[in-house]
Amino acid sequence: MKKLKRKAYEAELEPMQLELQALARWLRHSGKRLLVLLEGRDTAGKGGVINAISQHLNPRQCHVVALPKPNEHEASQWYFQRYVAHLPAAGEMVLMDRSWYNRAGVEKVMGFCSDAECRSFLQQAPVFEKLLVDDGILLFKYWLTVDQAQQEERFRERLQDPLKRWKLSPIDVQAREKYRDYTRAREAMLKATHTTHAPWTLVDFNDQKLGRLTLIRHLLDQLPDTRVPEPELDFPALASRPSKERFAVIQPLPVYRIDDND
Repeated sequence: MKKLKRKAYEAELEPMQLELQALARWLRHSGKRLLVLLEGRDTAGKGGVINAISQHLNPRQCHVVALPKPNEHEASQWYFQRYVAHLPAAGEMVLMDRSWYNRAGVEKVMGFCSDAECRSFLQQAPVFEKLLVDDGILLFKYWLTVDQAQQEERFRERLQDPLKRWKLSPIDVQAREKYRDYTRAREAMLKATHTTHAPWTLVDFNDQKLGRLTLIRHLLDQLPDTRVPEPELDFPALASRPSKERFAVIQPLPVYRIDDND
């Protein structure tokens, strides 16, 4: 299958982003809380779809959460505890770039938690999520899929591109040999945590542009009619001619110069 061209992708994405703005207005109007978990293999495209969703939304309303490795204090807490502080309040949307499911994925596969800790997590996660849903949180869980050949291509791109090199960590390099282990861990996680109150949705991200469109369309279609009229704004003409900036204390930097040799 040929990959989707950027121009066609942007033409499909723009109306969805307008729908996302309508969703944001509906959240403010209704006071609903929306929580979206984005999980998947390294390089699957979690950051890209989060950017596509949040690009034109108010960052005070749409929060992106990507927690680092827990510190010593956090590691001594109940596993879910540090995530609770990041749950959405009324009218908010939270997009989690990885979530509590780290325990069933990278921690399990890379040996950062014990088998007993993983089993305990798989038992507790559906109970924890039932509490969230029963309290009114709109919870969506997405797993982004990518074949190993495509993953390797993206790893090599990160290695060779200085602007993407920061995305490639020593753990990523070690994890390359554990593709099948991650598959087994994912299947065990789905079996234990794919519930009627908090189901998983798998999305093919071998073509990241198509994956983003598929995921965003699905998310929008799962929600009720979110059309809330935009508030009308009175925008009268200025009473006088527009003013120019004036500076007395500090002057702005010189404008950046571009050498044009043409």
